[in-house]
Amino acid sequence: MALSTLLDTLLMYSHLSFTLPFLIVVTVLATFLYRLNFHPLSRIPGLFLASVTSLYLYYHSYRGDECTLIDRLHQRYGPVIRIAPNEISISDGAALAPVYTERGGFMKAECYRNFDIDGHPSIFSALDPAHRAVRSKAVVSMFSTSAIRAGTDVLEGCVGRLVDRTKAEAGQSRQMKKETGEARRVNVLNLSRSLAVDAVSAYLFSQSFGGIEENNEELSASQFVNAFVAVGRFFYLPNWAFSALELASAKIWPSKAVDESMEKVEKFVSNLVEEAANGEKESDTYQGRLLHAGISKHETAAQCKDLMFAGTDSTGMNLGTICWHLARNADIYRSLRDEIRRSDAEDKNYNPQALPYLRAVMNEGLRLSMANPTRLPRVVPATGWSFHSSQDDRTYRLPAGTVVGLQIYSLHHNAAVFPDPLQFLPDRWLAGSDAEAQRLMQRDFIPFGIGPRQCIARNLATAELYYAVRRIVREDVLKGAKAVGEKIEIMEWFNSKVVGEKIELFWDGE
Repeated sequence: MALSTLLDTLLMYSHLSFTLPFLIVVTVLATFLYRLNFHPLSRIPGLFLASVTSLYLYYHSYRGDECTLIDRLHQRYGPVIRIAPNEISISDGAALAPVYTERGGFMKAECYRNFDIDGHPSIFSALDPAHRAVRSKAVVSMFSTSAIRAGTDVLEGCVGRLVDRTKAEAGQSRQMKKETGEARRVNVLNLSRSLAVDAVSAYLFSQSFGGIEENNEELSASQFVNAFVAVGRFFYLPNWAFSALELASAKIWPSKAVDESMEKVEKFVSNLVEEAANGEKESDTYQGRLLHAGISKHETAAQCKDLMFAGTDSTGMNLGTICWHLARNADIYRSLRDEIRRSDAEDKNYNPQALPYLRAVMNEGLRLSMANPTRLPRVVPATGWSFHSSQDDRTYRLPAGTVVGLQIYSLHHNAAVFPDPLQFLPDRWLAGSDAEAQRLMQRDFIPFGIGPRQCIARNLATAELYYAVRRIVREDVLKGAKAVGEKIEIMEWFNSKVVGEKIELFWDGE
């Protein structure tokens, strides 16, 4: 009897051990079959593997070649492609307005939650417009052109210190060339980041971080910035998976350098918030305005850290890239210097953004820099959305809940809009060229995002870049400078990472 019961039990478990894997296999196959043939997006062209699983896209996002992969797929399949079971990428700039600007644009995708700071949605990552509006309203006037113009002396002071330090490093590079025959390489990405963090903190917080004065091979805040950049490779993961990976990474690969950098930034920000809360600092600061709007000290500190990261990373990348291209293109540098010298001779108080060639150089530098090269995902609203692309004369109907985005990499490298897209050609932006070509370039040029959710600090970042490039060229800092490498290699994460974390120049001439 006991033997019979035992045999029945073993037989039951043997059936279960067979049935469970069978059911899993059937479920997976049925899911793949549905996604391939019956899903509402099944008629959208794209790679087979990307249509059945998001793992393919997550893998390339981690590898840092996602943007070039998607761009190749667009060239192969057309302007609207399926890049994941429920996600579409569009390379036609005509889709920018309906997705990002018209009637406020579509809502941000859930993955933006992965960029919350210390448990708080930042002005950048917040999904709820009402939640963001309270914080944005408190500080947005600080980013107006009139407010920034009033703070010109603060920004110019930071730029002056940067130029002095760059001259000193250029001198060391030349001296080493004389002594050893090989010039010392100067990491202009580090210099640009030093300016960016000082300009953001001095203008918005009324206290400079002091990065330019550190005079180190690496800015003390760089590891803080790099840590935030690194999590961008996981940006598109579901929030639960992102949180698990972030926790595991910190446990498995701890870094003393990252911890020290984080601690320094945390201490800097905490002191600012405490002083503002206690009335020890003027209230008309970024942190003071947030506190006055009823934002907690903990969240105010988080918002300040988010601003420091974004401002340091993007402006540092942009200025470093522009300097590299100017050093590589002597004719362009010479033409820009001639324009600035002529303007200086007439009136040194002019607005640098009014100079046509400087504006062209800046646009071209921002086009190629792409501090954020990847797509900006949004969610199709409950009404669904139809998009007609003139590129293939086809109408695409996307159901509610579809994630859709346009990646900056594809827009800025579109040869139909930007001929010879890999070349640094400021002349393409000058007046006198074909009016329709100019319209398309302006439409597809989105270095700071687009619509009501574009970078809140874009005016400040733009002013920093104009003041810095004008001063660098005015004082001929790049005379004799040579660019290291044939191109600036990046990891194509949500925030791009320069491979080796260096954009280098050397000076071998007088």
